[in-house]
Amino acid sequence: MNRKVLIAVATLMLGTTAHVHAEDLVIGFTMAKTGPFVSLATTNEIAVDMAVDEINAAGGVNGSKLKVVKFDSAGDPKQSVLAVQQFAQDNNALAVVGPFSSSEARVAFATGERLGIVQMSMSSSAPGIAAPFKFAFRNTVDEGLVIGTVLKAMIAKKQPTESAAIAYATDDAVSKSVGTAVLPGLFTEAKIPLKGSVDFQYKAFDLSPQVSQLAQMKADVIGFGAPPEAMINLAKEMKRQGVTGRLIAGTTVADPDLPARFGDAGEGTLIGTSFYDELNDATRKFVKDFSERATKAGISRKVPNQSDASSYDIVYMYAEAMKKGKVTGNPAKVADERSAIRDQLRAQKDLPTIEGKITFGDNGDSIKPIYVIEARGGRWNLFDASAAK
Repeated sequence: MNRKVLIAVATLMLGTTAHVHAEDLVIGFTMAKTGPFVSLATTNEIAVDMAVDEINAAGGVNGSKLKVVKFDSAGDPKQSVLAVQQFAQDNNALAVVGPFSSSEARVAFATGERLGIVQMSMSSSAPGIAAPFKFAFRNTVDEGLVIGTVLKAMIAKKQPTESAAIAYATDDAVSKSVGTAVLPGLFTEAKIPLKGSVDFQYKAFDLSPQVSQLAQMKADVIGFGAPPEAMINLAKEMKRQGVTGRLIAGTTVADPDLPARFGDAGEGTLIGTSFYDELNDATRKFVKDFSERATKAGISRKVPNQSDASSYDIVYMYAEAMKKGKVTGNPAKVADERSAIRDQLRAQKDLPTIEGKITFGDNGDSIKPIYVIEARGGRWNLFDASAAK
């Protein structure tokens, strides 16, 4: 193979990195654009690109432009490890947006720690995953706090909470954690008797046996842990069998289209989320700009979800950390500048974002408002809002 061919092959392998200039401030983006989380994660790319374009149009950071290098992990933990390795070792990235899921974060965070590069997940919410690491962050709220806020709102508004049941998927890390640890603990803490639980594979279509069991339990509240598609199936089967317990959940089902996808089922479902699209003028502008980009891209979902807002805010938080840390993008300083970004994030206090004011706790998770929203009339409606705690 001659030199010209080698250069051509190397260029193809590097992909977008071949276009990165020395003065660019490079951010890696571990996407889950394909794979099991696609319904929630596929539009994260729109949000990241929006934030980068806005920041660059406003002059960039410290006189330099942001540049994003992308890697589709397909939600696979092994691929998320390869992604952070590529960003840190081949692309000279200063920080990484992602990975998406808790199963990916469990392994990618450890790799990023060894490489000394910040990663910030936009969706991982299984308890404690970032806590052991200095370079790991999550712009998410622990599912226990999210669902606990939903329960407190129900109790405060004197909604029926005399008894509870649980339905959860066993083949997803967050869902299983919610079903076996988070929900039982929350119901115990709230002194709500737990009548039992049912489990299933999250891709299962026929949930009639599980709903038959729920029918016998006759619980007022049914805590749910699984992706949105499973909740739709469960809600429709509950309606068919006449099960009237109220479904509650956390961020695993924070799909803006979920109430419409329920059809005539799922009315009254309550979930907790860190983004409410009708909160203020800033959120409405974000939704409008997002919708325009989604339309141009031919994407059916036009309304951003929680992980889209989180992804957008991660880019802005990185930009602010780079600004305060006087980051230059000089390859000779990459290790020090990665640490500077980490330190600025750790020191961040009440930074205004479209989700609300964000601070990071000692465990690497964001501290921000939680919005309890209700499925009613084919859309989400604000049920209650909790200040960041």
